[in-house]
Amino acid sequence: MNPALVLALALAIAAELVGTTALKLSDGFSNYVATGGVVVGYLSSFYFLGLALEALPIGKVYAIWSAVGIVGTTAIGLVFFGESIDPAAVVGVGLILVGIVLLTTVSGAHTPAH
Repeated sequence: MNPALVLALALAIAAELVGTTALKLSDGFSNYVATGGVVVGYLSSFYFLGLALEALPIGKVYAIWSAVGIVGTTAIGLVFFGESIDPAAVVGVGLILVGIVLLTTVSGAHTPAH
């Protein structure tokens, strides 16, 4: 996989996590600084996601982006917002992680050359 495309996907994921965290902090968009973080985070996320999709398969990219976003958001909720997670959610997050590993190591999905 092209390192630049992997970097674009990683930046898309990081920006999505920033946007989602800012959304939690925005207090229904009444906190304008956090609301700005939502806009910048999500716009940046979609920009970098678009770059990654130039040559990577849409199914694989979207699955990784959303799955890592779910796992990351869950971790942020636990660490920074004192949210809890029950055993069923732990199993669910674990299954998501297994899916990411399968997609990145076993799956042969690819995008044909233009």
